[in-house]
Amino acid sequence: MEKRKLGNSGLQIAPLMFGGNVFGWTIDEPASFKLLDAFVDAGFDCIDTAEGYSNWHPGNKGGESETIIGKWLKKSGKRNRVTIATKVGWWNTPEDNKGLTKARILQSAEDSLARLQTDYIDLYQTHKDDSTNPIEERLAAYDQLKKQGKVRAIGASNYTAPRLAEALKISREKNLPRYESLQPLYNLYSRAEFEAELAPVCEKENLGVITYSSLASGFLSGKYRSEADLSKSLRGFRVEKYLNERGFRILAAVGEVAKENGATPAAVALAWLLTRPTVTAPIASATSTTQLGELIAGARLKLNSDSIELLNQASA
Repeated sequence: MEKRKLGNSGLQIAPLMFGGNVFGWTIDEPASFKLLDAFVDAGFDCIDTAEGYSNWHPGNKGGESETIIGKWLKKSGKRNRVTIATKVGWWNTPEDNKGLTKARILQSAEDSLARLQTDYIDLYQTHKDDSTNPIEERLAAYDQLKKQGKVRAIGASNYTAPRLAEALKISREKNLPRYESLQPLYNLYSRAEFEAELAPVCEKENLGVITYSSLASGFLSGKYRSEADLSKSLRGFRVEKYLNERGFRILAAVGEVAKENGATPAAVALAWLLTRPTVTAPIASATSTTQLGELIAGARLKLNSDSIELLNQASA
């Protein structure tokens, strides 16, 4: 499997990341272990999670995903074969916001390391920007963690272009670690904000881009084509916003390209992301080996220029 450089981080990863948000939410521990083994055995190596996964599910408090990954790492002995990316700083409501203070980040890192049962995190990401605390303070926390050998590289998620540029400027001026990657919302349906504002910053600064919601919460798999389909999955409620004329136009184009390539719609949607100039790897999750096979096929599928243009026009 040909690996791609993740910005200037020194990390190199295969062109597909497993989204660990499903662990402890839509799949249990045994199923998670089975999928992680299959993912790594197929030649892939990067797993994305967060301290907050999956605190939105009734009965969960957060940390469930990291805990399952940690148990798998211990049982499988595959820590040296994988890149672990996790995140700090997520809240569901303003009342939950504990702030990205230095003390919070340092403690959260220790908590994540314990749940993951590892001595270091390969990519530690700011999950959500926090305007109530100085950017310099969080970068100073990451600096300490890097010097302690507990974090190899840092990244950002859910940042606006101005705030990302500001963080990179502070890193240069204060000689602090810089974000080497960005995890944005980006897929065939959700293109405008990233392409207009964030992509130029990432290209200029050579940041690796790892996209989340790469399949638009499963919509681009073709699984959901009406409101009646939303009950097919616990994630169905996230798909309703795509059920419109533009969404169906995109699905039609994806279906056409899939038919031409003997592929599934999910594979085509991921393959399209890998043609984008700033994208290092899309993040996508699976709850079965069949779904995982579609994701893996997407990472290996090479689209021709006609197919890429058709998808570009349908989703413009």
